[in-house]
Amino acid sequence: MLYSNPFAANFFPELVNCTICPRHCNADRLSGKPGYCQCDSSFLISSACIHKGEEPALSNTQGICNIFFSHCNLQCIYCQNYQISDNSSDIKPQNINEILVPIINILKTGIRHVGFVSPGHQIPQMKHIIEALKDFSNNLTFVYNSNGYDLTETLKSLEGMIDIYLPDFKYINPYTAKLLSGAEDYPEVAKKAIKEMYFQKGAYLAYDDNGLAESGLIIRHLILPGHIEESKNILKYIAGEISTSVNISIMSQYYPIPRVANHPILGRTITFEEYRDVFDEVERLGFTNGWSQEFGSHDNYLPNFNNENPFIPKKI
Repeated sequence: MLYSNPFAANFFPELVNCTICPRHCNADRLSGKPGYCQCDSSFLISSACIHKGEEPALSNTQGICNIFFSHCNLQCIYCQNYQISDNSSDIKPQNINEILVPIINILKTGIRHVGFVSPGHQIPQMKHIIEALKDFSNNLTFVYNSNGYDLTETLKSLEGMIDIYLPDFKYINPYTAKLLSGAEDYPEVAKKAIKEMYFQKGAYLAYDDNGLAESGLIIRHLILPGHIEESKNILKYIAGEISTSVNISIMSQYYPIPRVANHPILGRTITFEEYRDVFDEVERLGFTNGWSQEFGSHDNYLPNFNNENPFIPKKI
């Protein structure tokens, strides 16, 4: 077999019959035949930038260096990163040096946290970036910012490499998961994945002297309009099956992107009543650690990946 990327053949053998995510495509990505995510063995990264909108324990005032992988093993119809997450998006492949230069330039400013956003379909490439960055500094904190659709076997291979797990917990109803993200098995996969992350890290975040997290688990949940029972049932599951001491991050930033602007349920932002209902459940269940976004926060978090930094509006 002649591979289109000899470098990948040496470093990414797991992409020959790819099963690194729950899709289990068995695609030979080294020969340029992508599976569900439409990624081969290239580094497909849309942006490496400073992001100040993450949880305070991760970004504080200086921000985190976030690396946004292109394409995704979920195709959520409402994804706010749709410009890069859509598997039909045309992102130019990069080599490792092209990727490392902007990352290292950011780290030279004093930022020590490096976040990998939606890396589940490019795990081998992520690992290679981590090893390369360790040559630059042994004082970095690596954050795995995931959609929650991760294989436990893959997560086990990250133990000792990832410092902080930051998974979404999107759905607990298989029908909702199939309808909105094309993954009926998402609830069961996410349950197992988050339990594995919890097994590796436990409930509590460890902090450094500057008040930044250096190890642990934060579970995120985005409130969707018309899906408040879904949110409440997810909270009940976390409280009953994981821990009320684990750090949770409840996000109210949902905003309908163009493709769902006319959707009968998702074509609006959440109401204050929906927002309050979810937080009443957080309090009722007795969660003690975490963060929440203020109501109406969607105006502050809409990215534009046509800008050099997606989170800073382009000047006219």
